[in-house]
Amino acid sequence: MKFRIFPAIGLLIWLASSCVSEEKGKKMDKLPYFNLSGYLDVEMAKLDGDLVTKTSRVNGKEKTVDTTYTLDQWKAEFAAFYLADINSPSLALSYSTETNFDYLTHKLLPEAKGKVKEIKIMYVNNYPSSITFRMTDKNLFFSSATHGEFHMNLASNKLDHYSIETTQKVWFLKPTNIKVAGIVR
Repeated sequence: MKFRIFPAIGLLIWLASSCVSEEKGKKMDKLPYFNLSGYLDVEMAKLDGDLVTKTSRVNGKEKTVDTTYTLDQWKAEFAAFYLADINSPSLALSYSTETNFDYLTHKLLPEAKGKVKEIKIMYVNNYPSSITFRMTDKNLFFSSATHGEFHMNLASNKLDHYSIETTQKVWFLKPTNIKVAGIVR
């Protein structure tokens, strides 16, 4: 009886380990879309210790503060932008790419599933000068919509101003609207 348990346990362990997703360790050789995370990493490094005037609004109540951020705090501030990066193997064929003059636009295809609906990048002198995105998430009990904007100062070649606005609605509760905007000094 004991001898039958060991092969059964071994079989269960093998089945459990063979079902692990390989996507986590997979790296793409060439990114199919604009590298938003890489771009943000470069731009955030330029801002370490810079003064920012930040305005936060939650359901109409506004608060403005002058503060400085470390690199990690900047990355936390732009978490929504990092979430909007669409370069993952599972989304490789989910977006159309259009170029129109100085704009590059990635739009979610109608039959594809994804939270990020659109990313639009404006180029000036072949460098991204502004980025906007729209992201939505919806299920039976919860819905959210997020819009983000990132604008460069072409004279200083650093971030000039940004805004991130989210509206969240939980089943049977009033919607919550949050907007964060900042101007780099």
